[in-house]
Amino acid sequence: MILDRFRLDEKVALVTGAGRGIGEGIALAFAEMGAHVVCAARSREQIDAVAERVRGLGRRALAIPCDVNERAQLEELVAQAAKEFGRIDVLVNNAGGTPPQPALRTSERMFENALRFNVTSAFLLTRLVVPHMLEGGGGAIVNISSAMSWVVDRGFVAYGTAKAALSHMTRLLGYELAPRVRVNALAVGSVETSALAPFLGGGVRERMESLTPMRRLGTVEDIALAALYLASPAGSFVTGKVFEVDGGLAATSNMPLGLPDL
Repeated sequence: MILDRFRLDEKVALVTGAGRGIGEGIALAFAEMGAHVVCAARSREQIDAVAERVRGLGRRALAIPCDVNERAQLEELVAQAAKEFGRIDVLVNNAGGTPPQPALRTSERMFENALRFNVTSAFLLTRLVVPHMLEGGGGAIVNISSAMSWVVDRGFVAYGTAKAALSHMTRLLGYELAPRVRVNALAVGSVETSALAPFLGGGVRERMESLTPMRRLGTVEDIALAALYLASPAGSFVTGKVFEVDGGLAATSNMPLGLPDL
């Protein structure tokens, strides 16, 4: 059956930012398709809850608190995952984000922190995980980038630049690590998560939907399905690519910050 190629039976997937939102959705989708899941995030309470849901789907789960900005914690994360499962087959670099801020109010430190959180952390974790993938015959890496890596809007110079770097790092690593390790990314549009929901009142949702060609916000499931394709044997001929899962955005974002002219 062709749908069997979406299965991840007995594979081990490590997902950062797995405590809620997109990371949680990906972790649960992978578990539903047969994977054991290592759930990493800063909040112990959140990842414990997600790990319990993974176990409810009949899979093994390991919850490891981790701040991806800290190299030592990344090293410990990989060490614990390898010790528990004996292998790592899939890595999802989902943790990231940077608050919007006008360019002239974006400090040097904020700009560099955006690069550390969104790019350097993913690079370091990739370096740590790939040797384990090679021991197991290969693997797949999915980086969660953003539509802001290529569309434009005011207030996103740090975040957008960092995500653009993550997207191109994906292309470079996809070329360098082929054929045994595939590296792809999702350029994600506006997704209705618990983090975005508080900002959708006062007509913001309607404006965002009107600026999106598909006339709706994305769902966690939209992103999880795309990640599943890239992580599973179904996507075995795809590497070094950035898939745009953004509702059809074409030039500018759909985030109505309304920053004025200088």
